[in-house]
Amino acid sequence: MNQTMLANHSTLLDLLEIPQLMDTCVRNGNYDEALDLEAFVYKLSTMHPKIPVIQALVAEGKQITQSLLSQLLQKLRSNIQLPECLRIIGYLRRVGVFSEYEMRLQFLRCREAWLTGILDDLDQRNAYEYLKGMVNCHRMHLFDVVNQYRAIFADDTSGSEENYDGGLLFSWAMHQITSHLKTLKIMLPKITEGGSLSNILDQCMYCAMGLGWVGLDFRGLLPSLFEEAVLNLFSKNMSTAVENFQLVLDSHRWVPLPAVGFPANSIGEDNQEDVGPPSSLIEHPPLAVFVNGVSAAMNELRPCAPVSLKHVLAQELVKGLQAVSDSLLRYNTTRMLRENESILFLSLCRAFMEVAYPHCAMCFGRCYPGGAALLADAKNLFDGIGRLLASASSKELPRPVQKTAGKTVSENGEAPVVENGSIPSIEQTENMDADKKEENTTSQTEEEHADA
Repeated sequence: MNQTMLANHSTLLDLLEIPQLMDTCVRNGNYDEALDLEAFVYKLSTMHPKIPVIQALVAEGKQITQSLLSQLLQKLRSNIQLPECLRIIGYLRRVGVFSEYEMRLQFLRCREAWLTGILDDLDQRNAYEYLKGMVNCHRMHLFDVVNQYRAIFADDTSGSEENYDGGLLFSWAMHQITSHLKTLKIMLPKITEGGSLSNILDQCMYCAMGLGWVGLDFRGLLPSLFEEAVLNLFSKNMSTAVENFQLVLDSHRWVPLPAVGFPANSIGEDNQEDVGPPSSLIEHPPLAVFVNGVSAAMNELRPCAPVSLKHVLAQELVKGLQAVSDSLLRYNTTRMLRENESILFLSLCRAFMEVAYPHCAMCFGRCYPGGAALLADAKNLFDGIGRLLASASSKELPRPVQKTAGKTVSENGEAPVVENGSIPSIEQTENMDADKKEENTTSQTEEEHADA
């Protein structure tokens, strides 16, 4: 027995070193050699099932095979191309741990873990940069994963994944698209610039168009998400404009400001390129602040203005103008203004109706053709300001009549005669004075002739 062992010493030593050699091959990435050794050990176990040494070798080989399996799955979770994917799936098939369906599932799980890792490395504090990185990731890598899956498992699908795996690839792809849209819904409201929204929309459309080559075109699902984001952004900017107007109005001191002149050649000209706020609004700081806020809202709307939101956004703008009108009426009711302050306040109200409101309508018309007409139809909502200005004008009408009446007192200090309850006009009073002068002159002439 001892002589037999001594004669086969080198062979026995080679057998006992198989687990160590397998481990070395796995660590160095020599998976073909490691799998060959694992197959050799398995063959020995079938030939000598009752030899304890062989069974110990099989047990150690299984442990090393698990390490090999972990490394292969870890490689699937990294950035690898189709040739490497084919090699790894070939090794997994040789290991024989997974069935065909389980292998497909493991492949998709590992590739999803890789995509998730890329997204986790993005900075979520900057919504714009995060969405831009997410869209680029899905545009490039999701397309690659679908093509890799179809290339690796094409021999069993007969041209349709649903014929074999029950729509596994379809379900996985739909899960990725759903997650993509859900992230857009969460992150889009955090973007505060219309230009950034427009850029993200362009990239999403480009991504969806590229994925359309593998049957994942989701462009039809994007409009509702971006319409909601645009509406929220515009409403937020309009609310900010109204709030700033209210703050400036509450703290405004009613003192006359120097009038702002206009170049003579600009009067009456229709300059289609000039959409800046009218310079006359500088005389009314609360209105200037509001118009600046509206202009900022329009500037954010202009790069990404959905046609379907034309009427909704018009209503939002009208709502902001209505809030300013209500604020002015409330200010007039709750504040006691002196005469000079009241004149300035009424001037501001008139500027709101005649300058600020048409300017806002014109700006909206630049974003949407025909949008100015939508705001013109809502002008009756500001009847309160119109009545306020009309009542103020009616109170100022008697002033010139009083000044005229003061000039109709005759030279002898007597008030003009009132006939039929009406005050004579300036011409009638002058005729009466002339008649009296003629009578006085005639009587004096007669007295002179009598004395003579």
